[in-house]
Amino acid sequence: MEENGNSNNVPKDIWKLPLSVFFKDARLVFKMDSLGKEILGIAFPSALAVAADPIASLIDTAFIGHLGPVELAAVGVSIALFNQASRITIFPLVSITTSFVAEENTIEKINTTAVEKQFTENIKVMSNEVMPDDHALQDIEKGASKENNETTTKSLAENDANTNICNTSTDTSSCNKSVSKTRRKKRHIASASTALLFGTILGLLQAATLILAAKPLLGAMGLKPGSPMLIPAVKYLRLRSLGAPAVLLSLAMQGIFRGFKDTTTPLYVIVSGYGLNVALDPILIFYFKLGIRGAAISHVLSQYIMALALFLILMRKVDLLPPSIKDLQIFRFLKNGGLLLARVVAVTFCVTLAASLAARLGSIPMAAFQTCLQVWLTSSLLADGLAVAVQAILACSFAEKDYDKVTATATRTLQMSFVLGVGLSVVVGVGLYFGAGIFSKNVLVVHLIRISIPFVAATQPINSLAFVFDGVNYGASDFAYSAYSLVMVSLASVTSLFLLYKSKGFIGIWIALTIYMSLRMFAGVWRMGTGTGPWRFLRGRSLS
Repeated sequence: MEENGNSNNVPKDIWKLPLSVFFKDARLVFKMDSLGKEILGIAFPSALAVAADPIASLIDTAFIGHLGPVELAAVGVSIALFNQASRITIFPLVSITTSFVAEENTIEKINTTAVEKQFTENIKVMSNEVMPDDHALQDIEKGASKENNETTTKSLAENDANTNICNTSTDTSSCNKSVSKTRRKKRHIASASTALLFGTILGLLQAATLILAAKPLLGAMGLKPGSPMLIPAVKYLRLRSLGAPAVLLSLAMQGIFRGFKDTTTPLYVIVSGYGLNVALDPILIFYFKLGIRGAAISHVLSQYIMALALFLILMRKVDLLPPSIKDLQIFRFLKNGGLLLARVVAVTFCVTLAASLAARLGSIPMAAFQTCLQVWLTSSLLADGLAVAVQAILACSFAEKDYDKVTATATRTLQMSFVLGVGLSVVVGVGLYFGAGIFSKNVLVVHLIRISIPFVAATQPINSLAFVFDGVNYGASDFAYSAYSLVMVSLASVTSLFLLYKSKGFIGIWIALTIYMSLRMFAGVWRMGTGTGPWRFLRGRSLS
């Protein structure tokens, strides 16, 4: 009987779902302990950096607006096309770079610590401070990552050479200096070199494509051969496309800095770069009378200056030339990049389809929808900062196999995102109700905006959680699940969009978008809450 009782208890423990993990230490959500400070220290600068681009674009638009409505519309279409092309390449590159750099940097630190520990032991042995420990090296080798055995062995050999030099002197101060010098050496991060390689190639391909195919691509955006907007749009797009390599390189380097948990350095460079862009706009547009060409040139110049500044700073921290081509993680980048590319296409298709269906209802519904859509997605600017923070910290913690910190970081960040979403719900709801007239003077447009408020405001917590769950998945290197789950979500959402559009019209589109974001959030809850994939360790842990 006792044996049967034990056998009955085992499956219950194994299959118990760790859903309670999401409520773990919820009372600590506002606590500014070391973890809270680390999350916000990464998230806040990252959110500001993300917000810098749309703010600069808004100022650009204000300057271009003084040139006339044709120029403004032409530039608007060109920017939309450029951003759409960039999004397809940028998102996978930055997301993968952040995770891989964080993981590789952590493993290198573990190996370096192990090497320095052994080196210190050797010094102590030679100065007769402690007796030799025959098992020290074995323990170190067990603790080091299997993936970096060659690097560890090489470092041990170098330190053995230093030890031989130290043998000639009883003074250990020179040996200690050697250890310090080792610590100051540039980091060897192969994924950083790979990210820069891919950023350069993708940037050149994007530039060539947009320059050579400017007219047909703008035609697909609705600018027909007889349109007065076509010629200025082509000029602006071709000039702006010259900056594509700098844009992709800058974002690849931002991903590298994020992997180091450093979002402050990119923030300073980005703010300075966009500040230069804003300063050059009136000079080139009006003083030199270059018009929209001046706006494009100022943007391209600022992008290359930002890329150069980030590159010079990065050179001081990382050895950007790998020892050999074999060290580049090309296949790993291609495999996971392809997965995230499918994810980006699925996301873009859902939102684009919703906008297309709204446009079919007429100009008034489209004006209201476009206004609400931009407000609806503003939470991504703030939630994206939390997503970057949780991704970087989780990637490091998984590499260290510090599952306590993995759990604490994921739950704390998700709880923060929910609180952020609730706060945004109040702000958005009140702001849209009383401020709808700011966006349009048309009574019908204002009426439709106010009808959309329950969907736009109430879904802010769902949006915030969905965006942060993306960071959780990337931090766990769960790229396959993130891609496949969102493709499935998109298929279900597209079906609901068509059905609800036909039966409910304008409101039906918003109901379908709410379903879409809810399914995205549920996909994240399901993976972590069921303890599958990289979260299997949660099944055997006490979450109380």
